[in-house]
Amino acid sequence: MATISFSGLGSGLDINGLVTSLVDAERVPKTNRLDFKEAELQAKLTAFGTLKSSLSSFQDTISLMKNLDAFQNADVISNDDKVFTATADGKVADGDYAIEVTTLAKAHSLASSGFAATTDAVGTGTLTFSFGTFSGGTFTANSDKPTKSVTIDTADNSLEGIRDAVNAADIGVNAVIINTGSSDGTPYKLVFTSTETGASNSLKITVSEDGGSPTNTDTSGLSQLAYDPEAAAGSGKNLTETSAATDADFKVNGLQVLRSSNEIDDVIDGVTLNLLADSAGKAVGLTVKNNTAVAKNHVNNFISEYNSLIDTVNSLASYDAETEQGGVLVGDAAVRGAMSRVRQEISSLVQGITGDYSSLASIGITTEKDGKLSLDNSKFDEALKGGIDVIGRLFAAAGTPDDALIKFDSSTDQTQVGNYAVNITQVATKGILTGASFGYSGSITIDSNNDTFAIQVDGVQSGTITLGTGTYTGAQLAAELQSRINGDSNLQEKGVSVSVGFNASNQFENTSTQSTLGLSTAAGTAGQDTAGTINGQPATGSGQYLTGTGVAVGLKIQVLGTKTGDRGSVVFTRGVADRLDTVISDLLKSKGTIESKIDGLEKGVDDISQQREALNERIQKIEERYRAQFIALDSLISQYQATGNYLTAQLANIPKIQPNRNNR
Repeated sequence: MATISFSGLGSGLDINGLVTSLVDAERVPKTNRLDFKEAELQAKLTAFGTLKSSLSSFQDTISLMKNLDAFQNADVISNDDKVFTATADGKVADGDYAIEVTTLAKAHSLASSGFAATTDAVGTGTLTFSFGTFSGGTFTANSDKPTKSVTIDTADNSLEGIRDAVNAADIGVNAVIINTGSSDGTPYKLVFTSTETGASNSLKITVSEDGGSPTNTDTSGLSQLAYDPEAAAGSGKNLTETSAATDADFKVNGLQVLRSSNEIDDVIDGVTLNLLADSAGKAVGLTVKNNTAVAKNHVNNFISEYNSLIDTVNSLASYDAETEQGGVLVGDAAVRGAMSRVRQEISSLVQGITGDYSSLASIGITTEKDGKLSLDNSKFDEALKGGIDVIGRLFAAAGTPDDALIKFDSSTDQTQVGNYAVNITQVATKGILTGASFGYSGSITIDSNNDTFAIQVDGVQSGTITLGTGTYTGAQLAAELQSRINGDSNLQEKGVSVSVGFNASNQFENTSTQSTLGLSTAAGTAGQDTAGTINGQPATGSGQYLTGTGVAVGLKIQVLGTKTGDRGSVVFTRGVADRLDTVISDLLKSKGTIESKIDGLEKGVDDISQQREALNERIQKIEERYRAQFIALDSLISQYQATGNYLTAQLANIPKIQPNRNNR
């Protein structure tokens, strides 16, 4: 309690002391109350921040378990990792294989003649790079590799400039300059190497030189870099082959396999081989075995993070009867509600899954008395015998088709659990433009009369496309057409492409407008998207994919094969991890339970700051009033003291009355 003291100076009043004591008596209780309230709010803010962090950490763990792919893992063991290594991606079949590597895939490499300096001028014009196979004296374009051109102008016509221009164009060719150290005064050579290995990625380089009437094939100017494998040396075959393009040649369990790359992912399902060296006729063992440890590791992490969340909640919101102390958030309805939702998902069945394993408890994950989870390893291992998908579907969002040629692709947060019938009325088809039949005697000549045309694909108009002149078989020209069309910059920018074939009726298919090749300007047959229904509701088709609407909204499937009509059904389920991810996202969103609580507490802290400001203003006014009152009192007391002193002095000056002696 504040006290009042007197200094004995002046009027005798200690004005500063009196004002301070009175102001403190007014301010201190209110300040203490605000301090206590603010400390309480800050403690709750910290507690909710801790809870939010723990929920986020748990969500990070379960987000890794939302897709079936997360549970599919395999061990692949090469008995000689100097010959090859291997990795697995997704679901595989257990097995043992014998791999014998005869030849590694190599990239095509071409070198120029020597130059005295890297700054030597070569020439200007256009370099056109084609990729294909050279066999039996004939070059056949790789229809899957677009032809690419690089313009060389006066700014980059040196050896260095050409190197940099080709590399900057990013066309599948790497250019380097090699100093051979030769003593003839021309040690520098420009080397072009295909960035992809394989016989079908051999290089053909044609030149269109600037100037009057260049030959484009001689050994001067930019033509020095021409390389036509069908031509004679010095007449368009002006580079030297330093490394031939070859395919990887190897055997798998005695079966010969040829591939253009040393990295092969389409021979053994789910397994990628990386060939490193010839094995000199020796077969090297490869073991592939599904790894259930990954699934168990996910489950153990799930249990650990959940138990950590329970520890956090217990420390923040439980009451200890022995110490008679409660956590900062004890009794908080938001915490109770949030954890109730989490626990409900943990204990619920996964709707849509039939059989013995439809809940976490069925695979050995149970809740103990303290609210934490534990794992019965023997029960879990028994469930794993049914396959990794048994575990995966309990946690992930998954679609299970009963037609082998219907593939589940994806879903959205809006997709509802259910068993959805699939009916296909139209399978996806490619757009086709077929040329008219024309005379064909085994070879077709392309020259300046028929080497240019244009095409429109999916509404995208190409620029002028120029074919390489020469004599082609029908198949060779089809490959040349496809390569040139798909190399057009307008089409590439929009991500559209074509495939070109030459059929037995001497017709080109899937191309464009060159009448001398049997192609007309008429529009071809338009391609068709997949069409049909999912759950009886019209679905949206795009290529081979069909996406549901209504309750099946967001359910996306891939339709393979050619069968129309009833294609069975897709059972869509949402596992525990997927559902929990949705729940926690809802709790932590900007207007969710936790964030709303934090916002309310932060507003409370802001309100206290405003109350402090208001209190300070009020105290200041009280202090000013007290001080004015005491100053007035001090002045009044001073006046009374002066009057008293005056009266005292006056009284002292009055003569004293003498006593009457007669009355003694």
